Amino acid sequence: MKEQHHKWYSPTLSKDIEMLVFGHAGYPVILFPTTMGKHNECKDMKLIESVRWFVEQGKVQIYCPDGINELSWYNKEIHPSQRARNHEWYDQFIMNEIVNPICEDKGLPKVAVAGPSFGGYQASNFAFKHPEKVSHMFSMSGAFDIKSFVDGYYDNTVFFNNPIDFLPGNNHPDLWKMKIILGVGEWDICLEANEKMAQILRDKNIPFWYDVRKWAKHDWPLWRDIFPEYLSKL
Repeated sequence: MKEQHHKWYSPTLSKDIEMLVFGHAGYPVILFPTTMGKHNECKDMKLIESVRWFVEQGKVQIYCPDGINELSWYNKEIHPSQRARNHEWYDQFIMNEIVNPICEDKGLPKVAVAGPSFGGYQASNFAFKHPEKVSHMFSMSGAFDIKSFVDGYYDNTVFFNNPIDFLPGNNHPDLWKMKIILGVGEWDICLEANEKMAQILRDKNIPFWYDVRKWAKHDWPLWRDIFPEYLSKL
């Protein structure tokens, strides 16, 4: 399985960023890490290994960028408005320094996005904000309400990075073209969050697959089990 390590100075974030890319060809999948995870997390936790066949067969190429949650939602040392603004810059970084270059390089209009746990928030937030750039969204035990990270503060930047708030009013036609999977375990700490998101999608008549796995908890064994099945949908 081909593996490439990239490191560069991000002009959007004004810091060095690293990313691992797996595969030699295939449909591009942006895979976000969990809460405080970095570019190597999904490899270290064997999530990449679980989809080795798809990568080696040239079905998909998986891009694992750094997260910056320690500088945004999880940074209690700065004002909540700055936390939200820092995440907004991360959103712009993903678009301008990863997604757009991939689309240009591959001659494709869209990419797939995926992530486990807080990576499911990252994937869903990016996909629902930018449906014109996302063909598939696979959330694995994701959560979709960021309000617990802003200590009661609320502004437009928080609103437009909080999927359960902005999605009900978003009527971009590409939302109805997106292939959406909400995967979660029966004993998952994020089960209620997924129930709420599933209801929003139902209310808007947006097609999706709500995949609740029996006897499964919020952890890597679940995500290693479901990620290959989700990639098969590509």
